[in-house]
Amino acid sequence: MSDLGRSAPVRSFARIALSIGVAALATQLVGCGKKAAVDEELAAKLVQPVAKVELAAAPAAAPGSRKGEDIFKAVCAACHESGAAGAPKAGDKAAWGPRIAQGYDTLVKSAAAGKNAMPPRGGAADLTDDELKRAVAFLANKAGAGFKAPE
Repeated sequence: MSDLGRSAPVRSFARIALSIGVAALATQLVGCGKKAAVDEELAAKLVQPVAKVELAAAPAAAPGSRKGEDIFKAVCAACHESGAAGAPKAGDKAAWGPRIAQGYDTLVKSAAAGKNAMPPRGGAADLTDDELKRAVAFLANKAGAGFKAPE
């Protein structure tokens, strides 16, 4: 149908709407390709995290100063509490009896060299000889031994 069949107010409205649409499109195209100025410092400040978490390692004990119980909990318990890989469980008198009967020095030597699935020094290469002896005494004493650990 031609514009002749439409009334004058409808044609006038259509022209106004078309003009507004063209003007809006033109304003959008004018800014195309131009980069808006950004305040980098303000942008960095606005995207800062709300909170920060910092993890700090527990202070390490001085070499040679760890106690048998501390070493047991940190190194030995993983296997000797559960019996993993055939390790005799802590406190199991039946399993530890024959080992204790071999003597303290033999147990320390086995722990230092490693035995079966247990790596040397239980995998804690940083243990001093006295620390290793303290850990062995602690573990064996849980099963009834009366070993004296070095101070």
